[in-house]
Amino acid sequence: MNDKTIEARRKYDAALSRLKEAVAEAPSSLQADAVIQRFEFTFEQFWKTLKIYLSDLGIETRSPKEALKSAFKQGWLSDEQVYLDMLEDRNRPSHVYDQADADAIFRRVKEEYLPAFLSIELSLKQAKLGERM
Repeated sequence: MNDKTIEARRKYDAALSRLKEAVAEAPSSLQADAVIQRFEFTFEQFWKTLKIYLSDLGIETRSPKEALKSAFKQGWLSDEQVYLDMLEDRNRPSHVYDQADADAIFRRVKEEYLPAFLSIELSLKQAKLGERM
């Protein structure tokens, strides 16, 4: 595993840990906002980590969507649509803030996205992708 891959993985693991911490707290308006912010940051680290892992395999991606689709083709993601929904939700709060949208994103982060992040983390560790690159 090269230094760039190790560093990307460290940042992603740290972001995921902070997201898990935020989701575990009792939901309040302020806490929901914190979860959404941590989700956005975790998603950024996630797709950038995928990009580095893919690059190590000779697969170049220029956007989060390309990285997700390529990771799905590699068999790293089990449900591509969940990750594409993450991308859409990551972009939504940045452009317009609506409390109903924020509440819906908070629920998806807690019920769908955090388990999906944990699933890919486990898949990456089990496959030891970094050791094969």
